[in-house]
Amino acid sequence: MYFGQVLTAMVTPFDQNGDIDFDATRTLVNYLIANGSDGLVVAGTTGESPTLTNTEKLDLFRCVTQVADGRVPVIAGTGSNNTRATIELTKQAEQSGVDAIMLTTPYYNKPSQEGLYQHYKAVAQATSLPVMLYNIPGRSAVGIAPETIIRLSEINNIVSVKEASANLDAMTEIIRKTPDDFTLYSGNDNLTLPVLAIGGNGVISVAAHIIGNDMQEMVRSFKNGDVKHAAAIHQEILPVMKAMFAQPSPSPVKAALNMIGVAVGDVHLPMVPLSGDEKQQLRQMLPPNKITEAG
Repeated sequence: MYFGQVLTAMVTPFDQNGDIDFDATRTLVNYLIANGSDGLVVAGTTGESPTLTNTEKLDLFRCVTQVADGRVPVIAGTGSNNTRATIELTKQAEQSGVDAIMLTTPYYNKPSQEGLYQHYKAVAQATSLPVMLYNIPGRSAVGIAPETIIRLSEINNIVSVKEASANLDAMTEIIRKTPDDFTLYSGNDNLTLPVLAIGGNGVISVAAHIIGNDMQEMVRSFKNGDVKHAAAIHQEILPVMKAMFAQPSPSPVKAALNMIGVAVGDVHLPMVPLSGDEKQQLRQMLPPNKITEAG
């Protein structure tokens, strides 16, 4: 299923008490839709999902869905390493009005490939929503093997994968052996163009918070056959992409949003805000015309 070409893994705005700031969330959703986001992934890693309660996640899903109002698809991060808990949250998310769900690879308990298959199958069978797999071995300790993704793609409502393995060979195999309507999105901003070149559909991006319109132009140029222009844009925006991960995410992107006047507050522990020096380094990487404040 095609959700668009540049989707944003949305941060979760917090107020000074560390609670979700729903006014700031509404502003952020409208800002992202106006600045290059074809879809929004809510309560993923970038949204600090490990630090949110299920009640907070559901409130967030409802808020974002209401503000998006059908303008772009809203994909809810409901995955965990507990299959029964994932099914419960997924069913509740379905009632919130989201358009699809994203399920991260179960982390910490290190299941086998058969365990991964049965986990995803069980959740998919418990919902009528489209399901996007999320392969991120760097955070989960276990990756979904290409053959497991290919097998899962045979389940009717498992329709897409966010691939953050950075393994282009594996992605090529997935693209080649899954149905034509099964989509693959890069989970790494810096690999957006290479993933498009091997037949991927787009990116689920952190940097799109800041350079969404540039990323749209890059993808559009590539798809229109102007590969040279797409490559030039990639070269220009790569430093911003790298700056978003110079410190543990989402601390840099939240600091960057605050710098460009889109207030999202700080991060929850165990993440920490950028230091003064780190903020200064980040500021030097951002387009000067975007910066509106000195913090």
